[in-house]
Amino acid sequence: MTSHIDPKTLKSWLHDGGEIALLDVREHGQYGEAHLFYGIPLPFSRLEIDAPRLVPRRSVRVVAYDDGESDVALRAAERLTTLGYTDVHVLQGGAPAWKAAGYVLFAGVNLPSKTFGELAEETYHTPRVSADQLAEMLARKDKVVVLDGRPVSEFHKMNIPGATCCPNGELAYRVRQLVPDTTTPIVINCAGRTRSIIGAQTLINLGLPNPVYALENGTQGWYLNDHTLEHGGTQRYAADSGNTDLRPAAKALAERFDVPTVTAKTVQQWAAETDRTLFLCDVRTPEEFAAGSLPGAQHTPGGQLMQAGDQYFGVRGARLVLIDNDGVRAPTIASWLRQMGHDASVLEGGLASGLSLASAVAPTAPAMKTIDAQTLSARLTQNDIALIDLRGSMQFRAGHIPQARWSIRPRLAEDVKGETRQIVLVADDTALAAWAAASELADHAPLLLEGGMAAWRAAGLPVEATPALPADSDCIDYLFFVHDRHDGNKEAARRYLAWETGLVAQLDAQERAAFRLPSAASHT
Repeated sequence: MTSHIDPKTLKSWLHDGGEIALLDVREHGQYGEAHLFYGIPLPFSRLEIDAPRLVPRRSVRVVAYDDGESDVALRAAERLTTLGYTDVHVLQGGAPAWKAAGYVLFAGVNLPSKTFGELAEETYHTPRVSADQLAEMLARKDKVVVLDGRPVSEFHKMNIPGATCCPNGELAYRVRQLVPDTTTPIVINCAGRTRSIIGAQTLINLGLPNPVYALENGTQGWYLNDHTLEHGGTQRYAADSGNTDLRPAAKALAERFDVPTVTAKTVQQWAAETDRTLFLCDVRTPEEFAAGSLPGAQHTPGGQLMQAGDQYFGVRGARLVLIDNDGVRAPTIASWLRQMGHDASVLEGGLASGLSLASAVAPTAPAMKTIDAQTLSARLTQNDIALIDLRGSMQFRAGHIPQARWSIRPRLAEDVKGETRQIVLVADDTALAAWAAASELADHAPLLLEGGMAAWRAAGLPVEATPALPADSDCIDYLFFVHDRHDGNKEAARRYLAWETGLVAQLDAQERAAFRLPSAASHT
């Protein structure tokens, strides 16, 4: 029987020093509107796929929560128990009960990282330039280099004219090749604020002699000041731009923030412990990771590990062991993770250490019978099929099979209630569809469109777009709050920046104390 706990108990658990996985099992759009500060987004629609990776130790303390009105948390808890988790609890009353108990709910995503960025600026007084100042520098053709600290995919969406993409996790390793002259000013930008701040402060903490600045409010500030952004940019660091000149500086930085260096033998011993969770994090680029890593490591690009850690580890208090092959990136990233309050270490020897750990393995999805596109097309004319599209709501709006209805796992059973026709599911992720079918359509024998929408399109079959369907209120998987700011909506951009700058004021004393930033006197 699932255990229920009250908000006061959960609050004490979050700060008692023990490991805990606090899982928000609502869909992404619901989570992003209002969630607990330490809540890890694990949508019910992806539970079996992502839980083993985010929460690899099955005996860790787990608390699931939802909106307090649905039974999603209870259903998720039951599924987690089936997967072998042995200490699972549900927050009674969900997020609303947390708020009613006097605790704060936060909007947005990657909250601890975003908040930390604001605290870092407050602590370090990171130098910055405004959009207008940078525009003037560029117009004068000043000798300035703009480095965009976001991942390549985000840079491609929009960028400052003339900027080069160099994700924050790569800065320490590549900056000396990108900016060989030690007097050239460097401006770091992101889409908003925090990655600009962290990127710039990273170079400052490493002792780079160049003048270094964060671009105030990033690409949004640029846009809000009526400067033109570029789109589709591909200017990025070269694959061979790595440089170990800053290895001594990275080592000194790690020592400054008490980052331990641990041997492969120690990590093997940690992995055998049953009362602690361990994550082995390869902080290098996607291309480097794809070419080979240590057994048991997951790819956690350094900039994203700092900025979006909840996408890579779901256990508060877990051990994080970072690896690279250069002695620059892992210690630099670990120095920030320690300041964020994480138990982060660097593996001695990195990729050459010989460490080998078992990988977290997701359960095998149940098998499903399939139907090919041509057969489905013929059957749809007979009106004996209920076609359910489980892809993202925005994908559905952009193009779906005529007669299809959009649904998502938490609502799937209700959406097909009373349906007597053959159910056919459309999904890009077969595992997602299979788990949804197994838990929500046990009384049916649904088929899966073989090859998904790609196969349907390849067959030359008709596709229709419905920009207003599903309605915004039904798109529980999509967070309009985050995305609208990049779609020409200046008011959304202003609200987002106000949200970022307002995060620190919403922290309670315990949440703020969990960070480990230096005192003002220790870094001057």
